[in-house]
Amino acid sequence: MPTTGFLTAHATHPDATMALALAAAQLDAQRASRAPVDRGRHAPLGFIYITDHYADRAEDLLEELRLRWPGVPWVGAVGIGVAASGVEYFDEPALVLMLAELPPGSFELFSGERPLLRDDLQAALVHADGATPDIGELIAELSTRTTSGYLFGGLTASRRRGVQFCLPVLPAGLPAPAGLYEGGISGVAFTSRVALLSRVTQGCQPVGPVRRVEAAQDNIVLKLDGQSALQCLLDDLGIDLSHPREAVPRLRSTLVGLTDAGDDVLARGQFGDDTRVRHLIGLDPMRSAVAIADQVAPGMALTFCRRDVEAARRDLMRICAEIREELCPEDGSPPGRILGAIYVSCSGRGGPHFGGPSAELQIVRHALGDVPLAGFFAGGEIARHHLFGYTGVLTVFVQY
Repeated sequence: MPTTGFLTAHATHPDATMALALAAAQLDAQRASRAPVDRGRHAPLGFIYITDHYADRAEDLLEELRLRWPGVPWVGAVGIGVAASGVEYFDEPALVLMLAELPPGSFELFSGERPLLRDDLQAALVHADGATPDIGELIAELSTRTTSGYLFGGLTASRRRGVQFCLPVLPAGLPAPAGLYEGGISGVAFTSRVALLSRVTQGCQPVGPVRRVEAAQDNIVLKLDGQSALQCLLDDLGIDLSHPREAVPRLRSTLVGLTDAGDDVLARGQFGDDTRVRHLIGLDPMRSAVAIADQVAPGMALTFCRRDVEAARRDLMRICAEIREELCPEDGSPPGRILGAIYVSCSGRGGPHFGGPSAELQIVRHALGDVPLAGFFAGGEIARHHLFGYTGVLTVFVQY
């Protein structure tokens, strides 16, 4: 049975519950204009993303969700900003809601209270707290509980509380779940009856060749391509440490693209889906080494890079084009239709990084159309079994 309708709404207001009321009014108006939903054939699922201005009112928002939409399970998270179709609210009080009608039994919510137990779950939307110990290992382990190994989502980003919403609907008589979490992992997993397409977009431009790590210790890179790592860095950037006025600004703006051995590094001149962008955090002149914000092992591919507005725009348009192409089967069968989308972008990409307010979301809307979309600006992005930075993860729900 195919996926059906999606509705979305967003609002900004100094008061969190008033913002929810404004968004609810939008959803009610949209639902009133549509034919009634057959609850025997469709099951609702709600998504909520809030900016951290509302983090301290999360309990109030959760109670409002229970009262306004009884029988609807909800998942979501807090971010520095939230995203809707063509619009982003960055560092201001706002929220976005999305309601989806899915096949009954095609999804299952999970949290620390309710781990995934089913063996027919194909992929999962994941919200997590980056302060959770061994979060990378937890994400990798969770991916093994899905048949495809594919996860998408992000880490909460908040200057207040890193809240996650995960409110399942349980049969009568069972104890009510908390519905709100700080720390750990939560989200919703889908069976193959929910068709998904997902892509990762990187916001960085390589500034040197792809190099192979030959020697490393923890997060210290010692040798690249038979040379000292520090010398490779200086050569790729074209700088000399004896001229610090020129060298220091270039070093501060330099990042590192790190890819596991055997994974794809570049695709059409941009980083592939398996490359994680990490900070360059130090130099070690005594060992002629460099330090990065991740563990490094021999055999990995490493590329020095920089954040680049035009590269980010081109790569975002690329992944949207790839999604559109996949919607048109080569066998001549009818094309698929996007019903809704989840977009998780790095909090370091919002606003001026794409040239102006809401520019990032306007690119997505221009490329995909005005499809219902919800998402947030995260403290780290999740795709497949990796934790990324400076990326966007775009996932669409499709009907064929």
